[in-house]
Amino acid sequence: MHAYGISFAHRRHVVDLAARSRLPTIYDLRPYAEIGGLVSYGAEINDIWRRAATYVDKILKGTSPASLPIEQPTKFELIINMKTAKALGLAVPQSILLRTDEMIE
Repeated sequence: MHAYGISFAHRRHVVDLAARSRLPTIYDLRPYAEIGGLVSYGAEINDIWRRAATYVDKILKGTSPASLPIEQPTKFELIINMKTAKALGLAVPQSILLRTDEMIE
């Protein structure tokens, strides 16, 4: 398993360790913020899966994978866990809150 997969598989431990150490953290995937990480900012996973499905469809219909262009994510999301911010004694600036796609209370 890739190191990234290992850290994701143990994300609860990673987030809990950061909380016990009172470290403000930012992650690249939404599930970290959902389980208590302070912030996540990264590509919107559901959009990536939808776009991957179109690639699978093309390949199954005979398109050579080598002929398909490499794509970069186009949708990103910023999620702030306000409960974690409060527990760490952090005030999130209004300028950041205005850019937030979702706040977890």
